[in-house]
Amino acid sequence: MRKISLIIQREYLTRVRQKSFIVMTIIGPLLMAALFVVPVWLALQQSEDVTVLVVDDSFLFTERLENTETITFLYADNGLEGAKAQMATETGPDAVLYIHKNILSSTKGIQFIYESQPSIHVIRHIETTLSNDIEKFKLAKYGIEQSAIDAARTDVRLVTKKMDELGKESSANTEVSMMVGLFSGILIYMFIFLYGVQVMRGVIEEKTTRIIEVIISSVKPFELMMGKIIGIALVGLTQFMLWMVLTFVLVSGARAVIESQFTKEDMGGKSIEEVMAGNSTVAPGQGGEEAAQFNEAAMDDLMKNFDTINFGVIIGSFLFYFLGGYLLYSALFAAVGSAVDNEADSQQFMLPITIPIIFSFVMAQYVISNPEGPLSFWLSIIPFTSPIIMMVRIPFGVPYWELALSMVMLVIGFVATTWLAGRIYRTGILMYGKKINYRELWKWLRYH
Repeated sequence: MRKISLIIQREYLTRVRQKSFIVMTIIGPLLMAALFVVPVWLALQQSEDVTVLVVDDSFLFTERLENTETITFLYADNGLEGAKAQMATETGPDAVLYIHKNILSSTKGIQFIYESQPSIHVIRHIETTLSNDIEKFKLAKYGIEQSAIDAARTDVRLVTKKMDELGKESSANTEVSMMVGLFSGILIYMFIFLYGVQVMRGVIEEKTTRIIEVIISSVKPFELMMGKIIGIALVGLTQFMLWMVLTFVLVSGARAVIESQFTKEDMGGKSIEEVMAGNSTVAPGQGGEEAAQFNEAAMDDLMKNFDTINFGVIIGSFLFYFLGGYLLYSALFAAVGSAVDNEADSQQFMLPITIPIIFSFVMAQYVISNPEGPLSFWLSIIPFTSPIIMMVRIPFGVPYWELALSMVMLVIGFVATTWLAGRIYRTGILMYGKKINYRELWKWLRYH
């Protein structure tokens, strides 16, 4: 055990001192924080003022389009070609909006002509305004009051609750569960690949440089393999914890800066979460005030339902399945590394290892849509697929006996694969210059 601990210490200290570890530890949180900060920052930036020259052959929208803080509408009386010529001048408008005369019978053919690409918010605002006005014109044509349509329009939000086997109800939200489960599954998928391949590359490097011959004279091959696997696992946990802490610090700092630079009025009376969700966009045909109220209530429900997620269980399960999945697959990656002389030769043996991981990631979408189905159950029990699939299922609520069974099977799977990998490792680690195939690996497994 002392020799394994020394190998663990060597692997850990060697890797955390590498420049690549330090760089990735810094870049990772910056990228994750940017996913939150950049959309909010861009959403709060004031767009450049845009002047739109309207050519209205229908005469329905003249002087009807309202100016905003960033969009100014002017109206042309010299036709489309004259408006284009005017836009080409130095002091001309930024864009031309052409509305044909048969707009009420067909909305096709409306043109928006520009020289410099306007922001998507400008285009969406014009589309929404025209859609709402055309709807009102059509209602008036058929003698229907807009107030009657507004009174009849009803938005429905279901209050979802989950009932357990004892009949106890608890709040639940499918969207929140899906987000948390998919995010956890993606992290497991990334870490298994990232650090499992590091184990294989480390074994290949030591084998090709003949350092392994010196090390084997002092420790058993199995001790070396376990020390390397556990040492890199601790490196992965360290980097993951640093990512979480640094991301939280960066996001909190960026949030404080944004709130200090932008007032509530600048954010349209919304919180940062609402700005990030982009709920200021109004769907065509839906009143702006009603849409804003509905989206605000939906966002409040979404944020409240985060409180219903048992993050204690999720974090504990994540750490277990991260370690369990990594240990299971890393033993196989170590066996592959010991059987080949270079990374190019490892591709033929990598396919059977990577197929279950990729299959789990692909099936995550099915599991999200049917987390309690029989296929979801078995995929979360089988050790090769359970690290990803079970993490996807847990936010939806999994019986504790299923969770316990999955964990026990993962431990058994790790022990079995480690034993098999150890038999390949002990022979392959000292094998040089020979092309290995699956028949040869089968012989190594049968050696006593």
